[in-house]
Amino acid sequence: MGSILDQVKIKNQYLISILSVGIVASLCLFTRDYLDYKIVGYILLVVVSVLSMFLAILPLLLSAVLSALILNFFFIQPYYTFHISDAEDSLLLVLFFIIALVNAVLTNKIRRAEKILQVKEIRVNTMKLYNALLDSLSHELRTPISTIMGAIDTIQSKSVHISEENKENLYAEIEKASLRLNHQVENLLNMSRLESGVVQAKLDWCDLEELIYNVLDHLKDDLQFHKVVVRTDENLPLFKLDYGLMQQIIFNLVFNAAQYTPKGAKIEIKVSYNVDVDFDYNPDKLFPCVITIADDGIGFPEDEIDKVFDKFYRLQNSKTGGTGLGLSIVKGFVEAQNGKVKLENREEGGSVFTLSFQTLTMNTKEISNE
Repeated sequence: MGSILDQVKIKNQYLISILSVGIVASLCLFTRDYLDYKIVGYILLVVVSVLSMFLAILPLLLSAVLSALILNFFFIQPYYTFHISDAEDSLLLVLFFIIALVNAVLTNKIRRAEKILQVKEIRVNTMKLYNALLDSLSHELRTPISTIMGAIDTIQSKSVHISEENKENLYAEIEKASLRLNHQVENLLNMSRLESGVVQAKLDWCDLEELIYNVLDHLKDDLQFHKVVVRTDENLPLFKLDYGLMQQIIFNLVFNAAQYTPKGAKIEIKVSYNVDVDFDYNPDKLFPCVITIADDGIGFPEDEIDKVFDKFYRLQNSKTGGTGLGLSIVKGFVEAQNGKVKLENREEGGSVFTLSFQTLTMNTKEISNE
């Protein structure tokens, strides 16, 4: 009996999803000659956002897909076809679909987590995550989306002649904004994974020097006004760590250093193999890896150092923006690999993050001899 009721409930949700999007789109269709299709896109995005608070994931995904198809078929010229002649319109439609999908999935995940968690403290944290998500969508995501929309409008403009060089610059701005948007979404997804307890390290042999240079390549635009130095021990071994988690850890720490230190500041990344690190594990069986990321900026207020790894915490005098998730994600990903993270201010100025991992090692000479 219960399963039949559940099936009926799910069918009703599909019906609500289709009717809601259909009715709103029909109303917009009557004013198509007066409304820009971008405004219609924003309206449909709001509909998907509202539905995400009530519907299950599959009906919700249906509403996101249906909204994108309707926007394309009825509101983007040429009408009544899925063909899009303008490349900028295609990019706008893809961005609309991605934002609608991310909003729907993340909001639904948070709602499901809130139902599952019974402990009051965890439920409060879940609501904080929900609020941080909405705050990020309305503030952090607004800047890159506005940049993308503004660049597209300029490129599409019939009244303004744009040189090929300026077009290339606008495309570069779109790319930068897209990367920033991706970084914010990554942080939200990672915090959602940590909150739900699904982060489990997949340990494999990692070349940390190669990993660090890959991260620096992705951050080259953010680091263009900083001096970055990488130091590693000679004949550094491979370490058994999770490559994906390590990549996100290094990315967040270096990105933070780039954002919160003045232009010209030095960022130093050091990787060493150290058997003398104090751990609660058996040092005779496992050998630690130590990574430090230091800068010569202004450092952290002493009374706030113990709080910087807390979820949603932002320094009192920090610049506007951000969700306070970056460092808490670092701590969660480090601890998922049986590691420890410590923050200290340097005597000569600036700060240093120390990441210590109790992990197996493999000398690269052993690989070449096999």
